[in-house]
Amino acid sequence: MSLGNLKTEGNKGNNFPFQLKVLQGLQCTCDELKAIGVDTAAIEATLLDIEATLQVVETNTTGVARIPGIIRPTSSGDVNTVAATFYSVSVANVGLADGTVLGVQIKPGEILNFSADALNNFFTSFAYDATGTEFIITYIS
Repeated sequence: MSLGNLKTEGNKGNNFPFQLKVLQGLQCTCDELKAIGVDTAAIEATLLDIEATLQVVETNTTGVARIPGIIRPTSSGDVNTVAATFYSVSVANVGLADGTVLGVQIKPGEILNFSADALNNFFTSFAYDATGTEFIITYIS
């Protein structure tokens, strides 16, 4: 432990007080953990406190119902024609030819997943072209 061993501050190169406080803090932590390990009622009380706190947080956090959807297009389109806003979309090219998703080629057998990933984020558009092939597109709106 050399942290605090500065010649410009404190005890001018003597870090004994710092080391002593760290060791005393570690001993206190060990003593507390030993006491909890012996007294299982204390562990249970602590866990009940944590559970109550989590329930309060859960109660104040309201979820929003989302609607899953699936389409099987064989031509060009936009998921926006199905849902005004959507939160995730997956595309699988199950046909025998290439198609495009967002202007990029998707080969047969490839699967792409997109997710807005955060609270209240969403997509408003998702263009695809399955002309000559077949896609399975699933989405959450």
